[in-house]
Amino acid sequence: MIKAGLIRTQLRTVALTSIAILLRAVWMARPSSFLFPQQQHERPCRCFPGDNCWPSLDEWADFNKTIGGKLISTIPVASPCHDDFPGVDYDPDKCAQVKGNWERPEFHIETTHSPMAAYFANLSCDPFTPRDAQCIVGAYVPYVVNASDADDYRKTIAFAKERNIRLVIRNTGHDYMGKSTGAGALAIWTHNIKGRSIIDYASTGYTGKAMKTGAGVLASEAIDTAKAEGLVVVGGDCPRGGTSPLGTKFGLAADQVLEWEVVTGKGELLTATPTENQDLYWALSGGGGGTYGVVLSMTVMLHQDGPTAGAILSFTEPSDKFWDIVQVFLMNLPAVLDAGATLYAWYFPGNKFLMPQSYLLGGTSQDLQLLLQPTLKALDESGIPYTWEGHDYPTFQDSFYAQNPKQDVAEINLGGRLIPRSLVKSSDSAASLADAIKSVLDNGGGMATVCSDTSRPPTFPNSAHPAWRETLFLVFLYTIYDRYNMTTNILNKQKVTDVLDPAFEKLTPGGAVYLNEADINHPDWPDAFYGPNYATLAAIKKLHDPDDIFWGPTAVGSESWEVAADGRLCKISS
Repeated sequence: MIKAGLIRTQLRTVALTSIAILLRAVWMARPSSFLFPQQQHERPCRCFPGDNCWPSLDEWADFNKTIGGKLISTIPVASPCHDDFPGVDYDPDKCAQVKGNWERPEFHIETTHSPMAAYFANLSCDPFTPRDAQCIVGAYVPYVVNASDADDYRKTIAFAKERNIRLVIRNTGHDYMGKSTGAGALAIWTHNIKGRSIIDYASTGYTGKAMKTGAGVLASEAIDTAKAEGLVVVGGDCPRGGTSPLGTKFGLAADQVLEWEVVTGKGELLTATPTENQDLYWALSGGGGGTYGVVLSMTVMLHQDGPTAGAILSFTEPSDKFWDIVQVFLMNLPAVLDAGATLYAWYFPGNKFLMPQSYLLGGTSQDLQLLLQPTLKALDESGIPYTWEGHDYPTFQDSFYAQNPKQDVAEINLGGRLIPRSLVKSSDSAASLADAIKSVLDNGGGMATVCSDTSRPPTFPNSAHPAWRETLFLVFLYTIYDRYNMTTNILNKQKVTDVLDPAFEKLTPGGAVYLNEADINHPDWPDAFYGPNYATLAAIKKLHDPDDIFWGPTAVGSESWEVAADGRLCKISS
């Protein structure tokens, strides 16, 4: 396995003197259109490499001095797999290491530029393309600031505004929506802001244990910190984020936030709480990231740890009897969730069902087996063979790591939907829901669900889509990403939009989508992602980011801008 030190060597955190040598060589050897084709744009656009307004090497060097030498120039991590990236030689051994580690999330986390969702790199410099294929900065951010404090944030925001450069906020978790990269952009990289501490917190509405975490803290790191004190934090099912196994017990992660420290588009460092800068607190707690400001830290509630039950269920049945069991399982879910459990269920082509994870904090595996007895009884009566394994763990974290031993990068094209409880109140509606799942599988897709009860009202009002309070489970739809054919990926993404998602949209007209893991081409994303909160969120963004310096696909306010054919970010004409 490739070591972190070797990754850093390949990336080479280049001093600005080296950057100057490298980029001067590129500019002298080839016209600027080689890396970034220059095009004429009649509408306002962000300044782009190759434009006259793009900062000179000396100006980049001067900026680097103001931030203490934290500016990093992007050398694509897959450059050893190709011949033509300046200053990097083809190296088959290093290329093999890159390919061998491409599925490891940690591999991408430690880079300043590589998104885990390769679709958004647009084959700029891909390890699986031929040796003589292009290797350019392309869709990657060309410059990154390795930020460590609010001063770095402020200076980077000011430089981007002064020079009219696209700004990207790059954190640490997975990103299926293309927000963590961008052609011709300067990125604020928050990965190394790792401070975390457990505190006794007292405020109107909450008194108890809390954790203050820096912007770069992984969910797994926060979970481990809480465990040391006999506590749990509501973090994602993936070590880098996602929906939480503790959602049924304690609510959404957005419901846990007590404070945000954030630098706004105006360069102001603000503390946002339910009683101070309430508008910003409300927006950041559920209203999507990357658009109101750059978060420096957040403080969240902690909860008591305890024994936790887990179980695995799987079965395969080629006949239609499979869908009879699925219908029973769907109608069984409300009772399971009402008892405090969270389940993860996957559906695969070939009529395969897998529940690889389930969590019941404060319960036993016998409790889980009893809760799922209607499903197990239906399996027994049908004669379908199945696997059931129940386990009891001393702590939640033990159950989390036992059921989540390793998660590779999911190379998929995503869609999704929030499914309300109302769809399983009758056998007819549950049968329609099972038919929608069947439609996804019959059309070449796969599907995962997070079954969790997030109906409890939050301690403090927030901007999470109201549909979360009626949700039975979250659906992830997907087609498989093709490493070797971008045309296939474009078509597969279109299938998600035109075929897979509509199977559930028909059942949930006017319904909602989880905004972090969804179809980026959703035709009605403002309403589906944000619901009735969108207008208020847009007004809050305008207040704290009047110059629109923050932008990301499907983020609040993003409809005012679009990425042009050459990759630059341009204002949409009104």
